[in-house]
Parts: sequence; structure tokens; C-alpha cells
Amino acid sequence: MKWLAVATTIGMIFILIGGALVTKTGSGMGCGRSWPLCNGKFLPLEITPELVIELSHRLVSGVVGIMVLVLSVWSWKAIGHIRETKFLSFLSFFFLLLQALVGAAAVKWGQSGFVLALHFGISLISFSAVLLLTLLIFEIDKKFDAEKLYIDKRMGFHIIGVSIYSYLLIYTGALVRHTKSSLVCRDWPLCLNDSPSLPSNMYEWVQMGHRAAAGLIFIWIAYILYLAVRHYKDQKILYWGWIISFILVSLQVIAGALIIFTRLNLYIALLHAFFITCLFGVLSYFILLYSRSKRNKQ
Repeated sequence: MKWLAVATTIGMIFILIGGALVTKTGSGMGCGRSWPLCNGKFLPLEITPELVIELSHRLVSGVVGIMVLVLSVWSWKAIGHIRETKFLSFLSFFFLLLQALVGAAAVKWGQSGFVLALHFGISLISFSAVLLLTLLIFEIDKKFDAEKLYIDKRMGFHIIGVSIYSYLLIYTGALVRHTKSSLVCRDWPLCLNDSPSLPSNMYEWVQMGHRAAAGLIFIWIAYILYLAVRHYKDQKILYWGWIISFILVSLQVIAGALIIFTRLNLYIALLHAFFITCLFGVLSYFILLYSRSKRNKQ
């Protein structure tokens, strides 16, 4: 079960990165309006790069979907006595199925950029549930003495607040991709460094809104890290967890800037999606720890 859990977690990362790749390369219509077939065929004859990317994403999503289902059922039976297992098992498969349906609807009938931007976030919830299941299977809590951990209300507020905020940030980032606003501003950190002004159209508002949101989460996590270093040095899981979170959010900001400087380099864009995926996974684990800390207090 440990091998399956690790493989499924890695598979979920491939789904998230694959979805970003489909969007970045404009391959969403690589298989036409057909779903789950490609151009109405099981094995299409006319092969294009967009078709390969879209079809590969569908195949990976299908295989990993089966793995998530097997892991969910197996976890339910094997470690169902752990409080969070059944909820996470349901969450992981439900949201993976939901993101598949949203993707299918986009192919069949088309969707606005504001609806398509939900696709990445829905997959992210499924990834986080699979990741937390994996941590439960490996009994990470016992290795870090998480059962003895106590998180006060101030740190709990920051954990919940920054996690919710990060999800909204992720939506704005997906919105940048789906509205094709990635390169609407030629400079960084301002839209035009030599001519500061408010955004003049929707695309600039989407781009600059995302940058402002990213800057705020960087400052917020830096402040939480300060609190962790000052008050939680003896709680190693929080201490190192926030150090890792700060490293990830810093890499996220750097990657975001490099996307502009390199004029939308594909590999940097995919790293951008990878860093935020890892950060959200860490924040999700903090939420699990906080829920347990409240139970420990009781």
C-alpha cells in the first residue's frame, strides 16, 4: 500500500503538471470536440503535437484515476480507524472525478476562462487528499510526535487563513493562463516599470491582480516563518514546515518573474505550477495538524 500511495501521489503531480502543459501549449482542442475518444477515434491517424499532449494527459488522468480509486478503497479498509482516512479517501476520488468531468465539459461544449480556471484548483484538492493519505499510511505523525503537538489560536488562524488565500491565489494564476494574460505586461514587478499606472484593461487587471496576490502571500508566509522561528523552535514539524513553505513561495515568486523575463518559457511555467502544488500540499498538512492539535487540547 505504501508503494501504491507514493506512485499515486507522483501520478497526481503528473496530472497537475500535464494540465498546465495542455493550457500552456494551447492543446486543449488537440483531440477536437471528442471525449473520451480523440477526434472520434480510439487511435487517431493524423498525429499533431497538440493531439499527443492532450491524449497523453487524458491517458495519465485515466490511469491515475484508477490508482486513486484503488488507494481510496484500500485505505478505507486498512487504516479506516484513523479519523481522517475515510474523509480523505472520499475527497481524493470525488474531486479527481469532478476535474475529469469539468475537462470533458470544456472539450465538448467549451467554457469561459473563468470556469476553466477552476480545473487546476479542483485537481489540487484531490492531490492534497492523496498526499495526506500517503502521510497517514507512512505514519508520519508518529515520526514527528504530531499527537503531542499543540498549535495556539494565533498560529491556527494563520494556517487556515493562508491556506484559503493560497487557493484563491491559485485560481488567479490559472485565470492568467486561461485568459491568455501571461505576457500582457512586458515588465516585472510592475506592468510597465518605466510608466507606472493602473491596469487599463481586463487582461492587465488579471495579470497584476495575480502579482499583487502573490506578493501578499510571500509577505504573509515570511511573517508566519518569523513567528515559527521565534515561538515554535521546539516544535520541529512546524519550524521546518514553515521554512520549507517559505522556500517554496520564494521559488514560486522567482519562477513567476522568470516567466516574464523569458517570455513564457515552457519549463519555467511548469515549474511555477509545480512549486505552488508542493506549497499547497504542505499547507494542507498544516491544516490536518491543526485539527489534531485542537483534538489533543480537548
